Amino acid sequence: MARDTNLTGKEVFFDQNELIVSKTDLKGHLTYTNDVFLRMAGYTEDECIGQPHSMIRHPEMPRAIFALLWEDIQAGREIFAYVMNRCKNGDHYWVIAHVTPSRDGSGSIVGYHSNRRVPDRHILDGTIIPLYREILGVEQASRNRKDGMTAGLDLVKSKLADAGMEYDKYIAMLAA
Repeated sequence: MARDTNLTGKEVFFDQNELIVSKTDLKGHLTYTNDVFLRMAGYTEDECIGQPHSMIRHPEMPRAIFALLWEDIQAGREIFAYVMNRCKNGDHYWVIAHVTPSRDGSGSIVGYHSNRRVPDRHILDGTIIPLYREILGVEQASRNRKDGMTAGLDLVKSKLADAGMEYDKYIAMLAA
């Protein structure tokens, strides 16, 4: 798995017209991956299905962002988020993810669906990457991972409160 792979520092890209798609169960285990997902991540379908989606989590991605994501989708709300993923070989790629709950006929959440597109490079370089470095620094300065995630989440929520907006509105404002 990617967790066992050294980071190469090499960023890889997918085409503007491509869409990375995955679906998970309620616990975040992959139930579907499209060909673009497999190509970018460097895995086969057999290596992915049933595995936690976090198998492609990049260690430089702040845990607080995933906490926000899970908070929203478990509450039945969609969310947009910038995410850096790690490939099996240690390369990485950035996406703007749109994650939504999947529902059954009675409206109960049965899993999650994510579509990822190529993110705006100016937003990444000018806002997201510096912000994520700051959050990650706060997380890593804590004594343990749980306290670090809480400190990172507090930082994000403080910045959002100062800006007077929720996370989804902040992400939407960046793209405007």
